[in-house]
Amino acid sequence: MGEVILTMKDIDKSFPGVHALDNVSFELQRGEVHALMGENGAGKSTLMKVLTGIYKKDSGTITYDGKDVEFTNPREAQQAGIVIVHQELNMLSHLTVAQNIFIGCEYMKGTMIDDARMNAESTKLFERLNINIDPTETMSKLTVGKQQMCEIAKAISHEAQVIVFDEPSAALTESEVSELFEIIRDLKKKDIGIIYITHRMDEVKVITDRVSVMRDGAYVGTLISENSTKNDIINMMVGRVIYEEPKTASKVPKDAPVVLKVEHLNAGRLVKDVSFELHKGEILGFSGLMGAGRTETARAIFGADIKESGDIYIDGKKVEIHSPKDAVKCGIGYLSEDRKRFGIVVQRTVAENSTMAYLENFMRGIFINKKNERMEAEKYVGSLAIKTPSVNQLVVDLSGGNQQKVVLAKWLVRDCDILIFDEPTRGIDVGAKSDIYKLMNELVKEGKSIIMISSEMPEVLRMSDRIVVMCEGRKSGELRIEEATQEKIMHLATMEN
Repeated sequence: MGEVILTMKDIDKSFPGVHALDNVSFELQRGEVHALMGENGAGKSTLMKVLTGIYKKDSGTITYDGKDVEFTNPREAQQAGIVIVHQELNMLSHLTVAQNIFIGCEYMKGTMIDDARMNAESTKLFERLNINIDPTETMSKLTVGKQQMCEIAKAISHEAQVIVFDEPSAALTESEVSELFEIIRDLKKKDIGIIYITHRMDEVKVITDRVSVMRDGAYVGTLISENSTKNDIINMMVGRVIYEEPKTASKVPKDAPVVLKVEHLNAGRLVKDVSFELHKGEILGFSGLMGAGRTETARAIFGADIKESGDIYIDGKKVEIHSPKDAVKCGIGYLSEDRKRFGIVVQRTVAENSTMAYLENFMRGIFINKKNERMEAEKYVGSLAIKTPSVNQLVVDLSGGNQQKVVLAKWLVRDCDILIFDEPTRGIDVGAKSDIYKLMNELVKEGKSIIMISSEMPEVLRMSDRIVVMCEGRKSGELRIEEATQEKIMHLATMEN
């Protein structure tokens, strides 16, 4: 590590009802990967948005490359050599991959945009990232993971001195994470300073040099990564020790009735003849590599994607689900992996989002009973520990993890008997994860049944009673939790059909 390239000192920032940053200080050296950690709502993303000019600080100083700076927008920061890879994808879905990567700095041929050159330059970037993405593909057709890799490619395309990675691995497969780490190591060798925001404890020792922790908008401390333990960091983040024990045996009675049966489901190119059963009070884990068809299976069951063939039975009765509205009427709730596109309306309040799946229950004639709506939302804000000044707060002003909890609240208010949780803890800190795990266990004790899609192997092994593994659109195997191991799951996830 070399000289200090960036210093943020006594940064303060408040929003209506929220003191987001309380005199926070942070330092980054050239050629360093500096982890920034903390619970959702701790202020990590806000601090980086202040750095890159998205938010204007209330007080404090930012010194970059020996000079005091204050950027008024991300373009200024980018031109100075500071770029950010956001946790929430900022791509324009109707444009091509290449057009997104070079938006705002397009190659021109006279007065026309030179798409051919942008496609060629994008191809070079992807070759460097060792990933296979067609630059001419429309962004909306890519998976969340591939969209994230495009976001990373976009940041690397600039001649940056400081790169901020905000949860870059959250939507990536294990192989894509390994490729990302190789890219980061290459950037380190070029003396680029990297700020790495993550909730994944196992990444800290693998890729970072130092780790700074924030809690409730304030700076807690900095540790040398190789000399710190997981419990050291957790204690700084949440002020308590959190124990995570894997599930060793199913708690579902052997005679538990089948609440959901799927037979020979086909939908698009990623759902091929999928059959499985879900029992009352069971957490059925769905595992597999990205692109295996797990999310596509869930969307077909929920009616979000067109089902080409196959049958769905609920409590032994065949049902026809042609839309999400049909699924909700059948008692199915779906927490999407992409909360901003499918889970919440960010310009609405916490209360409005919490009750939108069961709005008819809060109607008085043609009007919404706002008092009842607020009371119901406040109940789940408390039980889910959603960090918000009030249920009247706009969801756009909440952290990513707290937005995810609002989506959870929506389906809890609806009181669905079958819940599909697609990556329920993606982008959520260790403390909030523990809370959600407890909630899921409480739900199945009450008789709810859960399908949990997760890319985190420890999460699958900790929470599932049974595990369905998918590969290339097909169910490649099924494991009881008593026999499941990471090795067995990975073997099934990579089987050739």
